[in-house]
Amino acid sequence: MITKVKTANHEEWLALRGQYIGGSDAAAVVGLNSFVSPYSLWAEKTGRVPGFAGNLATEVGTWLEEFIAQKFARETGKKVRKCNLSFLNSKYPFAIANIDREIVGEDAGLEIKSTDSINLKKFKGGEYPANYYVQCVHYMAVTGKKRWYLAVLIGNREFKWFTIERDQAEIDALMGAEADFMEHVKNNTPPPLDGSQATSEAILAMHPESDGPDCDITVCAPDLRRYVELKRQIKELEAEAAQCCNVVKDFMGDSGGGDCDGFCVSWRTSSRRTFDAKRFAADNPDVDLSGYYNETTTRTFRVTQRS
Repeated sequence: MITKVKTANHEEWLALRGQYIGGSDAAAVVGLNSFVSPYSLWAEKTGRVPGFAGNLATEVGTWLEEFIAQKFARETGKKVRKCNLSFLNSKYPFAIANIDREIVGEDAGLEIKSTDSINLKKFKGGEYPANYYVQCVHYMAVTGKKRWYLAVLIGNREFKWFTIERDQAEIDALMGAEADFMEHVKNNTPPPLDGSQATSEAILAMHPESDGPDCDITVCAPDLRRYVELKRQIKELEAEAAQCCNVVKDFMGDSGGGDCDGFCVSWRTSSRRTFDAKRFAADNPDVDLSGYYNETTTRTFRVTQRS
């Protein structure tokens, strides 16, 4: 059974959404979100770290949403309408859907995106980012609709739209992954850790200060041995890569660029100016610069292997 829920305000909506996996969470669950990992999403859903509050890009995206919707309508001849309701589906009690638009007279919905032109290459050959696809699959699962459209404004320069047909096998796979993830949330047990920046940031947010006593980390010995070995291999590979780089540079000499089969090399002169605060302070000892320095706090991870 599919239920539509209306919330009184944004805060009530946030509280409701926090209890479920939403469309924007779906890609993170299956490891296809560049900014959110399964672990960082778990930390958010269990209240260990705050949720994403938005930024200028999301604010601009919100303002562009109506334009993109109308652009899609003009190009396709389809009529779209807003849906200010949250969809819940008894078949998937862990999921929620807040969709951008419904297609009038068609069993379909519309997902609206705006993205930077740097992502244009992701749309080559009629393709689009995998995380967009996952979000649309999530919405088809929760709403029961048989088709989803995707409309994307790229760098305010290009507009593309796509049709995604319902695929029950894809829905079953995604909903299975979401159900497994929600078990981690309910049982308060984290999903496997990965090496993503999002996971690193979540761990640091949960443990920002080193104000506890030293601890016995014997259980971590295998990870530490592997860490040291990988760092050694990375150092050796970086040295080998630098050697290859130097061979090319030596051959190029004064040339600023070069081409060969499958490769394009640029080695051009550039310059940048920086402010030498230390020298300025030495030349101007009477000027108090303390108020111009930003102070940041961080935790540095360092491993030393004893012989």
